[in-house]
Amino acid sequence: MLGLRWLPAFPSDSFLRLLMQTKPVALRQIVAAVIGNALEWYDFVVYGFLTVIISRLFFPAESEYASLLLTMVTFGVGFFMRPIGGVLIGMYADRKGRKAALQLIIFLMTVSIAMIAFAPTYAAIGVAAPIIILLARLLQGMATGGEFASATAFLVESAPTGRRGFFGSLQMVGQSMAALAGAAVGMLITQGLTSEEMDSWGWRLPFLFGLLIGPVGLYIRRYLDETEAFIEASQAEIERVGLVRLWHEHKRSIVACFSLVVAGTIMYYVVLIYMPTYAKTQLKIPLADAFAAQVAGLLCLTIAIPFFGVLSDRIGRKPVLFVAMLCYFVLPYPLFAWLQADPTVLRLTIMQIVLCTTVAIAFGPISTALAEQFPVHTRSTGLALAYNFAVMLFGGFAQLIVTWLIRVTGTPLAPAFYVMFGAVVGAVGVMLMVDHYKEEKLQ
Repeated sequence: MLGLRWLPAFPSDSFLRLLMQTKPVALRQIVAAVIGNALEWYDFVVYGFLTVIISRLFFPAESEYASLLLTMVTFGVGFFMRPIGGVLIGMYADRKGRKAALQLIIFLMTVSIAMIAFAPTYAAIGVAAPIIILLARLLQGMATGGEFASATAFLVESAPTGRRGFFGSLQMVGQSMAALAGAAVGMLITQGLTSEEMDSWGWRLPFLFGLLIGPVGLYIRRYLDETEAFIEASQAEIERVGLVRLWHEHKRSIVACFSLVVAGTIMYYVVLIYMPTYAKTQLKIPLADAFAAQVAGLLCLTIAIPFFGVLSDRIGRKPVLFVAMLCYFVLPYPLFAWLQADPTVLRLTIMQIVLCTTVAIAFGPISTALAEQFPVHTRSTGLALAYNFAVMLFGGFAQLIVTWLIRVTGTPLAPAFYVMFGAVVGAVGVMLMVDHYKEEKLQ
């Protein structure tokens, strides 16, 4: 029992109690910051889920494979725009404020969703149809690049003393809930509508649903209060830092953040985005069952994230993140081997629950840990720079890399190798990062 004294008393100090204790104004701040991130990931998941249908309607080609490839290229364009949008919007947030950046981001995301939802198909307007989709993905990628950094900075700076880990974890809760909603809506319409109805109008429904969120988000973010930390930094008239100087002055922080995001994004894209495809192509498990397992994992992920955010407020970000990297390295291979030996839906579900809970260990403290590596006046820019390049390189190409590994190694266990690689990179990030939770407690 002696070694367990550091554990928090979750039943008496749970994240639900923390939310109940949060003042209405602060609660509004939380909702405003999270809703844009949720909209971003909802749009992302829905587009990926409906790729096959969109490819037929907007990218007709000589073969189904070529059509699908064109759609996936358009999907990937969003990843290439993320670093550009992240840096530009990050610099805007560090100069004009978190509120201004968050309003701009949700406006851009709402416009991009509307462009996809109301876009005429190739049969109606010809080559202009795929151009509209391409422009929408460029716009969405730019907005996505700025969202994580700006919203994370806002949440962490809005947090009461000793609660940064909890507030930062809500950023990742928003992502998880959005992914869950996107998967659920996609499953419902594909099961409830015929193929003809889906091609005719059904595919637009998830985007129209997402479009309803946009005006709500714009309204809420309009009445945000700027964070005190940003106001104090602005009044201090701190000299603005360009990208070159940012790299020279905060090189260690950028490398630490990049490494941590590499680990997190590999785990996320392999476990949640790639697994349904893996289950169908490598294990011959029906796609509907694979998505059911994914939903179970996402539920566990969403519930568990705040607990580990609270834990990081008690014992620090580093111990929690180190445990996450250790689990990333130890668990994937035996779980993939266990599933491969008997590829059943039950085993797939159990594996997804275990791996998603492992993701939650890192996602609880990671947003706060990343934000704390930079001072207020460079926080959004530095965070956006490290985060978006890591996601673009190791998340956007995750499916391609895993597919290549399976072919080169000749084993369906190859996805585990990629996750283990990410764990090693992430462990380097944990060692390089500075844990500021004790400093916060002394304030």
